[in-house]
Amino acid sequence: MADLSKARILAVANQKGGVGKTTTAINLGTALAAIGEKVLIVDLDPQGNASTGLGIDRKARKRSTYDVLVGEARFRQVILPTAVPGLDIAPSTMDLLGVEVEIASDKQRAYRLRDALSQLQQDGDDPYSYVLVDCPPSFNILTINSLAAAQAILVPLQCEFFALEGLSQLLRTVDQVRATLNPALTIQGVVLTMFDARNNLSGQVVADVRQFMGDKVFDTIIPRNVRVSEAPSHGKPVLLYDLNCSGSQAYLKLASEIIQRERALKAA
Repeated sequence: MADLSKARILAVANQKGGVGKTTTAINLGTALAAIGEKVLIVDLDPQGNASTGLGIDRKARKRSTYDVLVGEARFRQVILPTAVPGLDIAPSTMDLLGVEVEIASDKQRAYRLRDALSQLQQDGDDPYSYVLVDCPPSFNILTINSLAAAQAILVPLQCEFFALEGLSQLLRTVDQVRATLNPALTIQGVVLTMFDARNNLSGQVVADVRQFMGDKVFDTIIPRNVRVSEAPSHGKPVLLYDLNCSGSQAYLKLASEIIQRERALKAA
């Protein structure tokens, strides 16, 4: 039987849009799979960009995370393989926009995702070492479900002027979730994205975020890279599109850094 209790469930979240959240979910998942981990990406964004970016045609999404959250399907009926060995996805559809209304009367509505992932374990499917939940860029019932199910939150943060303001807002949200739904939720780390070495502001943002968050900020910084931007239009993670570009190499380093942090946590 799959032992999902060994899986590390990470919510990839930021209430601000355009910070590289979905790009990070796709490419971190691919990088983790490339170094031998078994990974599931759960697409909880109604836009479905993680699904599209991994080459899942909309016509192939017969069932989606919407069906899981409203109780009409189990994860094992929804999960699809991707072109990356070891990487699966539970795809999203626009139906997710209606989830809040559908489950409004359920007092346990915040735990729909957590319970469905527990059911995945009971169904005896292959174990995942990592489950990455791609959250929408807003604080709604989908994000709440993600944070209630996750052991930790991974925060992509764009190297731009309002980065710290958005981070402060997210930290308040995490505190609220800890107080009400998931006291065990921790911050896995902050991933600095879209770094432009030619821009003095990028360097200042890095310094400010490191001063504010300390060792919660990953050493690896994801650069602004045209190949990373191009890859989703081809339905591929950047590691399949161009393995040797700076973006691909950065995500491989980030995956290694995450695994090292996990080992350190277990050893502590």
